[in-house]
Amino acid sequence: MKTTTLIKSTLCIISLSFSLSAFGGGSGGGSTGDDLPLPDTCTSNCGYELGPNPSLSFVSAAQGPQPVSTVSVSSSVDGFGGGTIYYPSNISQEMAAISIAPGFTNTQSAIAWWGPLLASHGFVVITIDTNSRFDQPDSRSRQLDSALSYLISQSDSSSSSISGLVDENRLATMGFSMGGGGSLQSASRNRLSAAVPLAPWNSGSNSFNQIAVPTMIMACENDSTANVSSHASPFYNTIPTSTDKAFMEISGGQHNCANGSNSNNALLATYGVSWMKRFLDKDHRYNQFLCGPNHESNSRISEFRDTCDFT
Repeated sequence: MKTTTLIKSTLCIISLSFSLSAFGGGSGGGSTGDDLPLPDTCTSNCGYELGPNPSLSFVSAAQGPQPVSTVSVSSSVDGFGGGTIYYPSNISQEMAAISIAPGFTNTQSAIAWWGPLLASHGFVVITIDTNSRFDQPDSRSRQLDSALSYLISQSDSSSSSISGLVDENRLATMGFSMGGGGSLQSASRNRLSAAVPLAPWNSGSNSFNQIAVPTMIMACENDSTANVSSHASPFYNTIPTSTDKAFMEISGGQHNCANGSNSNNALLATYGVSWMKRFLDKDHRYNQFLCGPNHESNSRISEFRDTCDFT
């Protein structure tokens, strides 16, 4: 999404000319979300921990300890519009997998920063292009799930660069703007182990009150496109308090403040990496960055909420 005016005018065209379901940019086959494997139920001492004992400088760095390789995914793939896979090139064991979707009118380049960052901390990551740049959150959610199914299928293929590298029971979605709304919708199907929506935008009815997936919402204080009071904040409040969840509002941030490749990179890395490590790798060493600190003592954070201590 670029501006509020663009979104409003486009949605007006949609309401006059098409139904949202027709315009939604077809999920194009692939996963329906309900056919993703069920998440691992292990919560501690699961044997998934990767990497050294973390410090604040470690989690806030521009890159983690692992070298990263990439694979391009053709736009002809079933279920989403292609993308790029990032994976640690020196790890041979199964790892958790993350799919990341861009926002309205964006391509994967808008969220590409997250791919190598998360992969360098021991995850298999795919940043996707959507079937249409105008796809709505529901379509983006299905495409995020399809991308996870694609990673699983590639891991099951002996000829793939990521053969044997994906743990199908530890999956997560992330997305910016309408991609963030898609990440929340994907989480509501409860086939994930974690979700991180970035400045999420979503309209109409939703099932966010059914989310049992550990979810961290990153919002932007001065967001005029996905206004915090009508998007990120009520989305967070709708998620049950029994669910492990957190809400971080970036001080003074405009809509793209949670997207990476900006002055907030260290902050985004700290919480994005820590959330994924804590809930995908079940690594309790990362609790120290999520529960306990006075988050708002950081001038870059205008508001922080959570349901600590996490299970």
